[in-house]
Amino acid sequence: MTEAEAEAGAPAPVRPPNLLTETYRVRFDECGADGLVRASALLRYALDMAWRHSDKLGFTRAWYAERNCAWVVRAGELVIEAPIPSGVTLLVTTRVSGFRRVWSRRYTTATLEDGTPAFWSHTDFVMIDVARGLPGRVPPELPVVFGVPPDPFEPGRVQLPQAPDEAVEVRSVVRPRDLDPNGHVNNATYVDYLEEAVLVAGDAGAADLATVPRRITVEYLVAAEPGDALVSHAWRLEDDTDERAPGTAGAAGWAWHLADGAGRDLARGRVVPEA
Repeated sequence: MTEAEAEAGAPAPVRPPNLLTETYRVRFDECGADGLVRASALLRYALDMAWRHSDKLGFTRAWYAERNCAWVVRAGELVIEAPIPSGVTLLVTTRVSGFRRVWSRRYTTATLEDGTPAFWSHTDFVMIDVARGLPGRVPPELPVVFGVPPDPFEPGRVQLPQAPDEAVEVRSVVRPRDLDPNGHVNNATYVDYLEEAVLVAGDAGAADLATVPRRITVEYLVAAEPGDALVSHAWRLEDDTDERAPGTAGAAGWAWHLADGAGRDLARGRVVPEA
């Protein structure tokens, strides 16, 4: 809207309900030793945008609590397109790109102040019936208010071969700082676990985590709980196939698998440099 239009009393442009744009300033504490924002911080922006968007349309945490339902992240994909240093301001836009019976997918993009693409992400959520602890149907008013028809998108999956003997192993524990308001490990925190394991692999891992653009995909299998012991394995994948797992999808990069102390699978992911 131009200044002339504003002076003439022209109405401000109306944004469709299924679109929200906000600004985020990258904080000092969200960056690593290289001065660039951590991948997990970008996922936190995306999740915060999801809640802000939902709140603006009346679907608050109280609304979900009254209906005994909640969204749980089941898969995510993040592509970092440009170096994002501390102090810059990002223009972040989010929308729901599809609903299925118990699923929704959210698409988030961000640019630097000069319009340079910074990152984009897909986040796949499952609606949970909290009382039963099982997936539940998406309430019918959600697609109506967001204006998104059913979309037969395929939820994200991460296929991995078996970890080789030389895979790096990192042991840790779920700390209180890792939890979100739902009492589970925040989906972005798993990316911190992933990157910590790849960094332990040495210079090659550090180089790939510094490459821009790069793609990170994660599939969340079971929520880690407070105090759980965690066992990460990370290993290098040289191409998009593996004799131990024919048809395994994904380009060269790093594979990552997370289990708890009892060997229960919690999450798996990939980091793929695309430069």
